[in-house]
Amino acid sequence: MSISQMNFFQRIIYLLQTYWMSYLKGAGTTLVIAIISTFIGCLIGFAVGIIQTIPVDKKRDSAPKRALLKVVKIILKAYVEIFRGTPMIVQAVFIYYGAAQVFNIQFGMWSAAFFVVSINTGAYMAESVRGGIISVDPGQMEGAKAIGMTHFQAMLYVIIPQAFRNIIPQIGNNFIINIKDTSVLSIISIVDLFFVHKSVAGALYTYFESATIVMVIYLIMTLVSSRLLLLWEKKLDGDENFELADAMDVGTQFGQDIRGR
Repeated sequence: MSISQMNFFQRIIYLLQTYWMSYLKGAGTTLVIAIISTFIGCLIGFAVGIIQTIPVDKKRDSAPKRALLKVVKIILKAYVEIFRGTPMIVQAVFIYYGAAQVFNIQFGMWSAAFFVVSINTGAYMAESVRGGIISVDPGQMEGAKAIGMTHFQAMLYVIIPQAFRNIIPQIGNNFIINIKDTSVLSIISIVDLFFVHKSVAGALYTYFESATIVMVIYLIMTLVSSRLLLLWEKKLDGDENFELADAMDVGTQFGQDIRGR
């Protein structure tokens, strides 16, 4: 029986039997790009978000330092606005094809893929990090400085851990978005899940059937990812009920710590 004589479900079964390995490899490529790029994007976002929230003290900071910080913040603000305000597919074309043609910068397909998704994720994460830092009670920073911490130490040990917990849902959201948005990378010939769909559908004219398979695979990946991220959030929340430490034990431990010093 030829594929044109098959019904809808028979064609889906035929595609799965014939191209299951291609679909699986495409899904693996999609996940690898999404995971690595989300991680790199988070690092970029934290760096940009932290710099954007550095306070400027006109009395203590020198004029060159204030000027430099202002210029850096303007550049970072432009980066965030540009990559949040333009489609990723246009960014991929601009970086992969445009950079080679105009600036003579040669990107490999994989390098361009990771670069595009990472800097795009970084732009969104930068605003999330900035908002997460701002959402922390200002008294936390004041208290940290009151016990002798520098601004850097206060950010590293007090503010960032709290901000990180606040933005975990956004990190998960960006990861799920990246799983879906990596489909635009097929325009630079990355063989991801969507590229496999286009190849199979174009060869056999089974656009609806192949799209159905790919949609189900994308749905499975996003649902599983959402569930794992939710479990991660709950793990960081800890137990709902915490037992109070015995006052005597606490006092004994405190005395031991003091004597140890």
